[in-house]
Amino acid sequence: MIKSISFKSGVLLLAAISYASSTYAQIYANKKAPVEDRVKSLLSKMTLEEKLDYIGGYKGFYLRPIERLGLPEIKLTDGPVGTHKDGKSVAYPASILSAATWDTNLIKRLGKELGRDSRARGVHILLAPGVNIVRAPMGGRNFEYFSEDPFLNSRVGVAYIQGLQEERVVATVKHYAANNQEWDRNNVSSDIDERTLHEIYLPAFKAAVQEGKTGSVMNSYNPVNGVYTTQNNYLNNEILKGKWGFDGFIMSDWSSTYNGIEAAKGGLDLEMSRAVHMNKKDMGLAIKNGTLKEEVIDDKVRRILRVIFRFGFYDNEQLDTTIPKDNPDGAKVSLDLARGGVVLLKNEGNILPLSKNIKKIAVIGPNSDVYMAGGGSSYTFPFHSVTTLAGIKKHSENAEIIHSVGLPVLSDLVAKSVFYTEEGSAVCGLKAEYFNNIKLQGTPFKTGIDTIVSINNGWHVASDRRGFPFDHCSVRWTGIVKPQQSGKYKFTVRGFDGFRLYIDDKEVINLWREQGITTKSVALDLAAGKEHKVRLEYYANSHPVDISFAWHLDKLDFSEAVKAASSADVAIVCVGFNESSEREGNDRSFELLDYQDSLINVITKINPKTIVVLNAGGNVAMEKWLPKTAGLLHAWYPGQEGGDAIGEVLFGVTNPSGKLPVSFEKKWEDNPAFNNYYDPTNSKRVKYNEGVFVGYRYYDTKNVKPMFPFGFGLSYTTFKYSDLKVSVIQKGKSPQATVTFNVSNTGNYDGAEVAQLYIRDVVSPVPRPLKELKGFSKVFLKKGETKTITIELDESAFAYYKTNLKKFGYDPGAFEILVGSSSANINLKKAIVLK
Repeated sequence: MIKSISFKSGVLLLAAISYASSTYAQIYANKKAPVEDRVKSLLSKMTLEEKLDYIGGYKGFYLRPIERLGLPEIKLTDGPVGTHKDGKSVAYPASILSAATWDTNLIKRLGKELGRDSRARGVHILLAPGVNIVRAPMGGRNFEYFSEDPFLNSRVGVAYIQGLQEERVVATVKHYAANNQEWDRNNVSSDIDERTLHEIYLPAFKAAVQEGKTGSVMNSYNPVNGVYTTQNNYLNNEILKGKWGFDGFIMSDWSSTYNGIEAAKGGLDLEMSRAVHMNKKDMGLAIKNGTLKEEVIDDKVRRILRVIFRFGFYDNEQLDTTIPKDNPDGAKVSLDLARGGVVLLKNEGNILPLSKNIKKIAVIGPNSDVYMAGGGSSYTFPFHSVTTLAGIKKHSENAEIIHSVGLPVLSDLVAKSVFYTEEGSAVCGLKAEYFNNIKLQGTPFKTGIDTIVSINNGWHVASDRRGFPFDHCSVRWTGIVKPQQSGKYKFTVRGFDGFRLYIDDKEVINLWREQGITTKSVALDLAAGKEHKVRLEYYANSHPVDISFAWHLDKLDFSEAVKAASSADVAIVCVGFNESSEREGNDRSFELLDYQDSLINVITKINPKTIVVLNAGGNVAMEKWLPKTAGLLHAWYPGQEGGDAIGEVLFGVTNPSGKLPVSFEKKWEDNPAFNNYYDPTNSKRVKYNEGVFVGYRYYDTKNVKPMFPFGFGLSYTTFKYSDLKVSVIQKGKSPQATVTFNVSNTGNYDGAEVAQLYIRDVVSPVPRPLKELKGFSKVFLKKGETKTITIELDESAFAYYKTNLKKFGYDPGAFEILVGSSSANINLKKAIVLK
């Protein structure tokens, strides 16, 4: 009897042990278990092969699933101004415009709507925001970044991340670190001293980690101080994961990993878009021979799993079909950003706002009737968009609108381009060969004759090409051109991914590489009546086919634009850059392209009431034309609703309130990076010799007057600052200051003002800027209204990086609190003393 009971108890005991073991083994599947317990449990069940597979992306924009463990496929997409990889989406304004709003509440709404747009597409991780410092106006991705100032960068970045991650979408703050140019970005080292690195180029990343709690950080393409960021132990392990306590994961930018073993040791956790260097074979061999410890791989996987559990991806379906892809709430945020971020820079004689009774308006320029955005991986195709011309028409119901592009537009040039199939032929068009691969290899999938070359991302649905690949394909066009008169002819190709052009079998354009939308032209002298052979080759890899080709006599004709301007009460000239001239992968020029300066000057000569609407990711050379214009509105890249916002501002429906998040120099030579930007010796090293004196810090300290100062922006009303009070509480070495002051709307329009607080260290043992931004507040005031603004300051507001101590600190003594409407217009000042 006793033995029988004992046997049954043993069975029960074994069952209990088995159940407990099973429960522990499956703790990763327990929704109520702590995140770290779930991570530990799942990691313990992964094989080494699975772990090595997991630290490399697959299918371009995914992390691979592990079905036996219930790990879902994780989807990524490009940002920061729209969900880029899944077709059309809400297209938000450029990030630099968002920063120009100085409105962190609005930017948090932007993050929220980007999160909703992501979930509408099943996206778990958004590759945004970009928080690199705008160092020089030519930087090709400046429009994707926020500011020249680390404090403004930090506040905007944190708001963006918080809004996004509250929607259960992981933010990927990028590009860590010192990615301040696109010129030769894979090779040129950003050489920066320790103090400058910590004071200028790292604060936004630190805030993103410690305040924004970003789930992911993306390394940049470039080396920093001679070491690629993807294998930079100091940046990744010592600072990011060490001093800042970052517990998420670090991913590479696409193809920015150069050495797998060094990257693994240097802190990179995930190689994207696939494991080229940090691959299973090489990593496995390194572990086997002792070069690399498996614990290093475990830490990488642990960090990715931590984010997956923390954001609920293991337990919940990310795709939310209740959110419309054409998101009306997102469109509203896009419009509000454009309203608050366009900056009025000049308003001579109060030409703006325009009267509702104006009779005739000339709208001129190549940017007047097209959707404007910067190019590259952030370019977003909107479902619909409002051009500047459409916005002006909407808000000028009683006026006659005369429109002229003023300069040749590529689409018109393409339509007018005449080709012949072969020498001596009267058959118009180019012979076309379509291939089912990206190398023009094998037998063509299809051949035919194309009258013109103009194919965009929707071409594959056309009946005559149905069945031909949407991407991962190539095309060759061959034929003849016959100029009717002698002269210089321009050949222009615009494409997404690689293209090359041959004239008379000589290669004249070669951009055979994966790239965003890029336009390239070449001018050649051709004789009348002579036939010239033409061959255009093109491939599209992962991006949909997008290619255009034109040739034309290189001759300017402003007559149509002059006629429009001469009869108008006001002329609005829309110029600037676009998605192919300002984009990822290369820097742009400081000067406007394609005779746009000449167009402005011709129009201002005919009509002194000329307003320029400028599209660019930052400053451009203005000295040749700005003095002759009556008005200048910097519209940046204002997103899908931008034309509506521009129309509202021009006609006073919206009072402009945008303020420059960067200084605008008069000429490139005035910029502090002028002698430290390019690499004339081809050493692949650029020394940031300006140190901490970036942007307004330089112009203030060196007494160089910019064209427009940091924080500047005009309004249709006026504001008065008064009653500055500062109260300081100091306990030991941790000062706290509360600053209050009043702002009054003393003009005739309701409007918003951005009050800016700067701090000056009166006496310092090290060179410090004359003043530094440490607080701001955007406040809306009805005419006649006064509001009190309160800004809290802590020790960080007075500190600088003390290299000898390897940390931030301040020196006791006198400081000045400076309050004003821009870095150059200080209205209130008060001295304090810190112990």
